[in-house]
This record gives sequence, structure tokens and C-alpha cells, in this order.
Amino acid sequence: MLAFLRRPLPVALSIAIVAQILFLWRLTVPGILMFDEIHYVPAARRLLALDGPANVEHPLFAKMLIAGGIALFGDNALGWRLFSTLAATAVVTGVFALLWLGTRRLRPAVTGALCALLGFTVFVQARIAMLDGYMAAFVVTGAACLLWAMHGRPAQVRRRWIAGAVLLGLATGCKWTAAPYVAFAGIALILLKRGRPDRWRGMATIPALLLLGGVSVATYFATFAPAFFYTHEPLTLATILPFQLYMYGQQTQVLPAHTYQSSWWSWPLDLRPIWYLYEPVDGAQRGVLMIGNPAVLWGGLLAVAACAIGWLRTRDVRLGAAAMLWIAGFVIWAIIPKSLGFFYYYYLPSIWLCIAIAVAFDHWRARVAGWDEAYLLLVAGLFVHFYPILSAAALSGPRAFTRWMWLPGWA
Repeated sequence: MLAFLRRPLPVALSIAIVAQILFLWRLTVPGILMFDEIHYVPAARRLLALDGPANVEHPLFAKMLIAGGIALFGDNALGWRLFSTLAATAVVTGVFALLWLGTRRLRPAVTGALCALLGFTVFVQARIAMLDGYMAAFVVTGAACLLWAMHGRPAQVRRRWIAGAVLLGLATGCKWTAAPYVAFAGIALILLKRGRPDRWRGMATIPALLLLGGVSVATYFATFAPAFFYTHEPLTLATILPFQLYMYGQQTQVLPAHTYQSSWWSWPLDLRPIWYLYEPVDGAQRGVLMIGNPAVLWGGLLAVAACAIGWLRTRDVRLGAAAMLWIAGFVIWAIIPKSLGFFYYYYLPSIWLCIAIAVAFDHWRARVAGWDEAYLLLVAGLFVHFYPILSAAALSGPRAFTRWMWLPGWA
């Protein structure tokens, strides 16, 4: 049994099974639409009926997946959310894969995967029909495929690279905020092959970049295929490019102030989470708070800083990659022209913190022996403490939320 658990695949599968069970438990509570489900579930219904465009500020693919859940399991809470749980499990497993491929050690891979599983944000997004969960799943698994390609034989490299490009194209087909990761992948390829040309053996830099860009863009546009069959206002080959400009206009329009809006710089500090739900429903007072596990969000910032400083001193590629993944994923929000910001935009950068935490513990493992276990106990303890307001559990009354309000902005 112990030998079984020393191999990466059985361990990854075990974590994935645990994650999926956790995400599925009481998935249908609440039985009503919550937060942005009020936008995406109706859009999925229209997409399923091929009725015409809806929620046109975002691409189609994540809404297609929500529609698929409705088609298979009914227009109910299970149908709306089931595929979101699979996306979240893919995120947890993808974090494991990235760390295993990057370090070839099980301990950091397990540490990062458990931080993602218990870091609040993945759990909450697993249980709601929103676009970000799907987008993150394809970005994380796409990145894992591209890294897997680096370790392949020449005959495998091209196939794995194409698979990663397809996944990044699907991620962009869920939400445009995935698009910068195609560029990040290209930059990483250039830098890593410059240091060691034998990486991604048999694939030269320029052809690899063209393949990455061409496949991801082609995949993105392929996700619009259902729109060509709308009964009202169908897309055509002549209108699909102008439609992208229309989407951009919708994305960048000035919106009225929102109760839960927050500035991008505040997200890493966990200052203004979002109540996805707080009301009497299904026979009890219930709440769902989109918030980050303080041990992961705040501890992750220390890990990013440690990785960045460690890279400057040692030029260890793993440290630099872990730090830059979070830095690049976060800084893009200072550039993206959105009139309003919300904490859930930080979902993907919050996942990269788990990578930095695991890499930092692994790099300095001789100095911090056992600390990673204590840290994971803290992360798990906070998950248990906050579980009632992450999972829409029954609460004692309308003021029950005060038990968990550590900071003024959390209320």
C-alpha cells in the first residue's frame, strides 16, 4: 500500500477523488440561482435552445458546458453546477501535475494540491455555475500539458504542446482573461529554451510559437460554432470578427457602482470578499462567502516573495517560475480595462499562490522540515472553521455571519 502511494498517478487520483466528493457534497443547496448564476444559467438555457445571443460580453464555451449540464441532469441546481465541480477537480489535479512535473517530488505536489483544495476559492467556485471555474481549469491543465511536453520524447513533444494550446484556446473561449496566458506560455518557452535548448526536444522556438498561437486562436474561434445555428441573429463568417469588437465594447463599458466592487490591489490582502448568497433559503438561513483562506492568501504572498528573492540569489528556475506565475497573473489586472473589479477576478492568481507555497517549502525543506505539515494543518483547520459559510450550511440566524467576520470589509 505504501509503495502504491509513492507513485504520482495513484496519489493524484486519490486527491482528485477526495476533491470531487467534497465538491459534490450538498451541491444542490441552495436550490436557487445565486450571484452571477442569474446571468449565466439563463444564457446557457438560450444557448441550449439555440435561441439567439445572450450574455454577449463573454465567449460561449463555459456557457456551453453549463448548458451541457442542464441537458444531461435537468434545469436544476445539479444540472447548473455539476460540471463546475469537475472543473474544480481538474484545477486541483492540475496543480498537482504542475508541481510534480516541475519538481519531480511528491511532497510539494501534494502540498500544492491540498492548498488548492482547502484554499476556499476553488471550493466555492466548484459549487456555482460561473465562467471563472471553467476558465481556470483549462488554464491550469493547459499549463500542465505544456510543461509535460518539455519532458517528452521528440515524438511526444508536439502532441502534448498542441494539447496545451487547445486547452488554452478553450480557456479563452470561456473568458478572455485567459488570453494573456497564451503569451505567458510563449515567453516561458523563449526564456527556458534560451537557457537550455534541449528543452522541448525536436521543436524549434519559432515553429513552437506559431503552433501555440495558431492552435489556440483556431480553438477559440471554433467555440463560437453554436452561434452559427441561432434561430435569431446567427453569426456568420462575415460577422464573427466584428462581433469580437462588440464583445470588447461590452467588456469595457462603464458600469454603475456595485456593493461588492473592490480594487485589484486589495485582492491579495483578502480585504473585500463577496457574499454569493446570504438569505433564508431551503428552510434555513444560509450563506456562501467567496473569500480566500487567510493562511493561503497571506502565507502565499510570503512564499511569492521568498521565491522571488531566492531566484535573484540562486537563479533557480523553479523559484523564478513560481514567483513570476503569480506576479504576471496578478499584474495583468492593473492593465485590463475594466471599470469595476471584484474579488473573484483573483481566482486564478489565488491558485498560483499554492504553487509558490509548495515550491518554497520544497526549496528550503532542510530548514523548514515539518513546517509544511503544520502549515497544512492550519489551512485545513481554517477550512473546517469557515466551512458553514463556504458551503451554504444551515446557520443559526440572520446575524450568524458575525462569527466569521475577522475584518470590517468581510461583512
